Amino acid sequence: MDHITLNNGLQMPQLGFGVWQVPDDEATDAVLKAIKSGYRSIDTAMIYQNEKGVGKAIKEAGVPREELFITTKVWNSDQGYDATLRAYEESLERLGLDYVDLYLIHWPTPEFDQFVDTYKAMEKLYNDGRVKAIGVCNFEIEHLQRLLDECDVVPVLNQIECHPYLAQNELKEFCAKHDIFVEAWSPLDQGGEVLSDDTVKRIAEAHGKSPAQVVLRWHLQNNTIVIPKSVTPSRIEENFQVFDFELSTDEMDAINELNKDRRKGSHPNEMHVR
Repeated sequence: MDHITLNNGLQMPQLGFGVWQVPDDEATDAVLKAIKSGYRSIDTAMIYQNEKGVGKAIKEAGVPREELFITTKVWNSDQGYDATLRAYEESLERLGLDYVDLYLIHWPTPEFDQFVDTYKAMEKLYNDGRVKAIGVCNFEIEHLQRLLDECDVVPVLNQIECHPYLAQNELKEFCAKHDIFVEAWSPLDQGGEVLSDDTVKRIAEAHGKSPAQVVLRWHLQNNTIVIPKSVTPSRIEENFQVFDFELSTDEMDAINELNKDRRKGSHPNEMHVR
C-alpha cells in the first residue's frame, strides 16, 4: 500500500474502499472483505445510511483501530455550525467509534450558503482533537477560495468526481497549489464506458491487467487518492492489485487525452438537495 502525507502531517492510504450505494446489511461483509484484502482506508457518509454496518465490520475485523483510516461526511441537511457538531456525534455513535480520521463536507450547496459555518464547526472538532483531519467534497475553486479566505485550517483534501473522462485538470491544479490533495469518487466512471475504451483496453492487455486496474493505476500515478467501490469479493480483491505494475509516460499521456469533461453526477453548483 502506498501512503500519502496530508498537509497536516497525517498519513493516509492512497487507495481506499468506498461504500456508496452499499446497503447497511451488506456493508459489513463488504468492508470485512476489503480489510481482509488489505484495504485500511474506508470511506462512508451519513447519507449512505451504512455507518452502522461499517462500524460493525471495523469491530469484527480484529485490526487495531490505529491501523485503520475512517472517513465520514456531514450531509447537506446537517450543515450549519451547531448542526454539524451534532451530526458528528451521531456519526460516531452509529460507527461505534471515538473518532474518525477524516471528516468531510459532502457538498458545498452554495444556494444555502452554510458551508463556511459548517467548516468552522469542523475546525473546532479538529482543534479539540476530536477528528484527525478535515476536508471537503465536491468543492469548486470558488468554494475552496472562500474557505481559504475565511477559515484557518486548509482542507487536507477535496473529494470530487474524477475519472479519465472527467480529468478535472484546472481544479487539480488549484488544489495542488494550495497543498490540498484530490480524492476521486466514481474513479471508474461508475463502471461505465471508460472501462470499454479502446485505449484503456489496449493498455490493460499490454500489462495483463483489467481495464479497472489500469484506470486505478492512472489515478495513483497522477497523485490522486482513490476509493473504488464494489460488493463483489473478486472485484474488491482485483481493485487492490494495482501496486505491482506501472504505466509508462506514453500510457499515462494516452489516458490523459481521453478527457471529455463529462460528469456522471451533479455539478456542485446545481446540487441543492437537503
